[in-house]
Amino acid sequence: MNALRLDFVRFALEQGVLKFGEFETKSGRLSPYFFNAGLFNTGRSLGRLATYYAETLLQSNVEFDMIFGPAYKGISLAAATAMVLSEKTGRDIPYAFNRKEKKDHGEGGVLVGSPLKGKVIIIDDVITAGTSVRESVDIIQGQQATVAGVLIALDRMEKAGNATDVSSLSAVQEVQNTYHFPVISIASLNDIMMFLKEDDRFQTYEASVEAYRRRYGV
Repeated sequence: MNALRLDFVRFALEQGVLKFGEFETKSGRLSPYFFNAGLFNTGRSLGRLATYYAETLLQSNVEFDMIFGPAYKGISLAAATAMVLSEKTGRDIPYAFNRKEKKDHGEGGVLVGSPLKGKVIIIDDVITAGTSVRESVDIIQGQQATVAGVLIALDRMEKAGNATDVSSLSAVQEVQNTYHFPVISIASLNDIMMFLKEDDRFQTYEASVEAYRRRYGV
């Protein structure tokens, strides 16, 4: 599992998705690294990303029947990951996603894709405030389906809040405590730290990332 996680960190760096330096986050914190999954923006990179998602989910041993992707980033993630999972498992994995605005013509509603049934995995890039997860849970439970877990690319392992108002829990921990289902990540801040220790090219960033983790990490 560690090999998969470290390989994903390297892949994110190659694609420019993971960067080191100084970045101001939406919360106003100055972070020594930045992760922007929106830069997995080609067919090849999305296909490889979906393979990481699929392998991580299968290795977690969490039982699931289908994939749900919250709009907008989750739409392509759900479709691509369902394709890879179907190939790897021999099952035809259904997927669905929601619209931001309710459609008032044609079939109507906010849902697109397969009907939400059974055990559903929510797929997203990261969990920052948990808003997308809450909305997804409401949609899934509203269809009498069950949320089996959340699958994300990176767990920042970072306390919620802003630069001065710091929570005792991370957004991921708050989701787990609220809903009591697992949050599964391809990689985490621990894996980024492990990568920095092992790769001489990036060891200059190790101290700043470690300091950030001591201040905001869980």
